[in-house]
Amino acid sequence: MRFDVLTLFPEIFTGYLGESLLNKAIDKQLVEAHVHNLRDWANDKHNRVDDRPFGGGPGMVIRVQPVVEAIEQIQPLGDKPGRLILLSPQGKTLNQPLVEELAQEQRLTMICGRYEGFDQRVIDLLQPEEISLGDFVLNGGEVAAMAIIDSVIRLIPGVLGDEQSAVDDSFSEGNRLLEFPQYTRPREYRGLNVPEILLGGNHQEILAWRKQQSLEKTKMRRADLLDQHSDDANQNKR
Repeated sequence: MRFDVLTLFPEIFTGYLGESLLNKAIDKQLVEAHVHNLRDWANDKHNRVDDRPFGGGPGMVIRVQPVVEAIEQIQPLGDKPGRLILLSPQGKTLNQPLVEELAQEQRLTMICGRYEGFDQRVIDLLQPEEISLGDFVLNGGEVAAMAIIDSVIRLIPGVLGDEQSAVDDSFSEGNRLLEFPQYTRPREYRGLNVPEILLGGNHQEILAWRKQQSLEKTKMRRADLLDQHSDDANQNKR
């Protein structure tokens, strides 16, 4: 899997790319990550990529020329053009089914916004897929790009120590509900004990307990997921 990220602040990614599972995946050559500075495509001596909006209004808007020309040069760099994503609060919300879809791609190219957003002609000309983390506004698309990278690499074979972890996680393919409670040593801490059923070694009983706990937690915290879970189960029966 190859990730290309176009940003005004490439240094934000320096520490991120060198840590944890992502760094290990890069070392194993399971993942490539390339960060591109949008200012490299500026066409004036001050390396400006933004300007005041026509019609007035607060803030600055990212100009069309550097973004379009950057993407035109970045997309041919890999074996095939990447699925083009623009991180935007106006996009469809990132969720686990979409992450699973993105993980099937060989390459993702992501454009990170800043300020008041992009000249509309960026969208008109490039026709990117717009994705949002949710109904809130970030200072820029960099955090959203990291969220996509972080969630996608977990589904790449060889990245996780135990690939079943990605199947059982909350919202995931094997469990669209919230994940069951987890425990480890010590068995007792400040009067709170590990449930006995987890200590008995009966895997069928443990599995049944975990499913029940998952249902109860979802009902309490995210009852909306139960309707979706029921719909998915009915579709699988057809």
